[in-house]
Amino acid sequence: MNDIEVWLVEDNEVYRRGLVKALDSAIGIHCSGKFDRAETALEAILRSSTPDVILLDVGLPGMDGLTALEAFRRRIPDCNIVILTVFNDPDKIFKAVCSGANGYLLKTGSSCSVVNAVRQAADGGATMDTAVAQRVLGLFDRFEKTNGAQGDDYGLSPREKDVLEQMAKGLVIKEIAYILHISTHTATNHIRSIYNKLHVNTNTGAVAKAIREGLV
Repeated sequence: MNDIEVWLVEDNEVYRRGLVKALDSAIGIHCSGKFDRAETALEAILRSSTPDVILLDVGLPGMDGLTALEAFRRRIPDCNIVILTVFNDPDKIFKAVCSGANGYLLKTGSSCSVVNAVRQAADGGATMDTAVAQRVLGLFDRFEKTNGAQGDDYGLSPREKDVLEQMAKGLVIKEIAYILHISTHTATNHIRSIYNKLHVNTNTGAVAKAIREGLV
């Protein structure tokens, strides 16, 4: 099995070096791209093989991380992107989740948590720091109270709703398949169908919409 190829876009040199060391020391992970600006990483897409996971800082010089997230999504829509930040800002979290981030981690966390997030993102899951997850759920709760649920189930089948509920718990494809007693192939097909019906392209995007509109 090939290593998980990771790109790190981070302008803090000390933090970047430490995280690269932790990633390269982890079994089955290789940090093949290190960038201090989003613009440089976006240019590298044109001449390099695309990574499996991008770790993307929010507070970058030049193009900020959230703008870069949308640019990466347009150029390499299948890539898994995990946001790294020192900010626990609900507005930034909301925008990142709805723009298709596969995870959102605070830099105050351990390098081990970042390594785990890379593995989970590569395996089709989504990772959020506990404090971030609480902010997200609180934000969506306020949204629902203000706007009310939409009352539209988007044509999701009962089994797709089961899968979506497990996705909302942060489970990856293999775990969902085990709990629902289905094959990973079937679970993958259900998730693709969920993405199509909800008009999203990532796990976190599906979960965000599901929570926001009262589907789970």
